Amino acid sequence: MELKLISENKTFNGSQKVYSHYSEVCKCDMTFGLFLPEASENYKVPILWFLSGLTCTHENAMTKSGAQQWASEMNIALVFPDTSPRGKSVPNHVDFDLGQGAGFYLDATEDPWNKNFNMETYIIGELNDLLFKKFNLNKLKQGITGHSMGGLGALNLALKNPQIFKSASAFSPITNPTQSEWGQKQFSSYLGTNQKIWTDYDPSLLLKKLGFNTQILVDQGKADNFIELLMPKSLSDQMEGNINLGKFRYHDGYDHSYFFVSTFIKEHIIHHTNILSA
Repeated sequence: MELKLISENKTFNGSQKVYSHYSEVCKCDMTFGLFLPEASENYKVPILWFLSGLTCTHENAMTKSGAQQWASEMNIALVFPDTSPRGKSVPNHVDFDLGQGAGFYLDATEDPWNKNFNMETYIIGELNDLLFKKFNLNKLKQGITGHSMGGLGALNLALKNPQIFKSASAFSPITNPTQSEWGQKQFSSYLGTNQKIWTDYDPSLLLKKLGFNTQILVDQGKADNFIELLMPKSLSDQMEGNINLGKFRYHDGYDHSYFFVSTFIKEHIIHHTNILSA
């Protein structure tokens, strides 16, 4: 598969690159960011996936999270996928939380979305394979994190694919989408009315059903203006007091922005590095 280099910038002794390629899974051109630490010149490094939220592209976390500094220090690569398929031939919606920019990291089954909106298979299959064919990365040492809709995606993909993702974390994730407007609206459009199918994309339900092999880290701001849609209590209640599941941390005064993400990103990268280096 041909990769087109869009940009390349040296940062923290590593290289922040942006690539585009044609996706057979999503039937359109897709773009992703990739940070490679200097260590990747000498050996296969672990990789941490960062999935962004509603209305975002690959650029948001790449430019606002400050993750590269800590990834460079800990010799871990970062990949920033886009949040959905894009282009004139890709269906869209007038609402910001449906269509382009709102892929919800699932495989759609309903028209007109099912031709392009296959973000789950794109990440765990096509893009995953592409990265390890083209770059000096350790396929056995992958972690995943994300923010908001991306936090939802990160938890879902990790819980369902522990053979791929050995570590997981999330910032302000949508935790109980089957019971939230951020979930019910999108699932009914992308997946249809069979709510049993929806449960495959609800991290609160998946964690209870499947568990996870390593501890999960979740951070949530108490001043988050979307907290009623995120429904964090459904996940925090389940994780509270259960050290085997990990930590769900609430933070006074923090909102939903990348100011919050950038404050705690170092701790998340340490969390993933400790697990992936074990």
